[in-house]
Amino acid sequence: MVNTAALPTPRLRWTVVISTVILHVLALLALLPSNFSWGAIGVALGLHALTQGLGISLGFHRLASHRSLRVPLWLEHFFILLGTLAFQGGVYGWVGYHRLHHKHTDQELDPHSASKGFWWSHINWLMHTVPTHSQLPRMTQDIRDDKFYQFCHNHYIGLQVALGVLLYLAGGMPFLVWGVFVRLLISFHGTCFVNSACHQFGYRPTDTNDMSTNCWWVAVLTYGEGWHNNHHACQSSACFQKSWWEIDLVWQVIRLLRAVGLAEKVKVAS
Repeated sequence: MVNTAALPTPRLRWTVVISTVILHVLALLALLPSNFSWGAIGVALGLHALTQGLGISLGFHRLASHRSLRVPLWLEHFFILLGTLAFQGGVYGWVGYHRLHHKHTDQELDPHSASKGFWWSHINWLMHTVPTHSQLPRMTQDIRDDKFYQFCHNHYIGLQVALGVLLYLAGGMPFLVWGVFVRLLISFHGTCFVNSACHQFGYRPTDTNDMSTNCWWVAVLTYGEGWHNNHHACQSSACFQKSWWEIDLVWQVIRLLRAVGLAEKVKVAS
């Protein structure tokens, strides 16, 4: 039983609050006709698939957080780089908080517990200090000595700036606005919806000891992450789909990697 009175009071993280507001404002630049081009939208869609699909869902989540499969180290590092370019914080924080979420799902020590309401689990937890922050080093010991993980964690802002410069040089403001600001906004809320909507809306094929649900539209936004109740029913599984119509695009990528010999020890729920 957690002594809630002993937990520190959450404090606002002003750097996160301000940067989140700035991102939303910059994304509004997409409304200017001068910043529209089909090429820019294509760049945004392609980068979203790479950074959110292969980077966050496959790299940060199924590979780094749960070790649901094994790939060559060079390929693992490539996926971690893509996840870093999704700009959802450093990899140690992402992995550590996700593991804490599974350890304390929808309880007091869950960083984004849905029992505290939709807004808290969606975004407000990011803007406050959480009592389990001190546990992050212990929760990520297995990846802390990897030099490439360290590089990505320490330089995720610089890497995003470098990508933005490359996009600007390639296609001017439209590529920058859509390829960075709009893409990051959609990706950011897609992941946040897994924490919020997928613990509030949808259906529950498995009676797990939490509030997790399957939410089809979140699965569309996140390439399969929305089948969240399936995931909580078997956290180590690399496949999130159970029914044939629960399309998990990232699982199809993993199947392809396994078929060509680039993935092994792929865990799948029986």
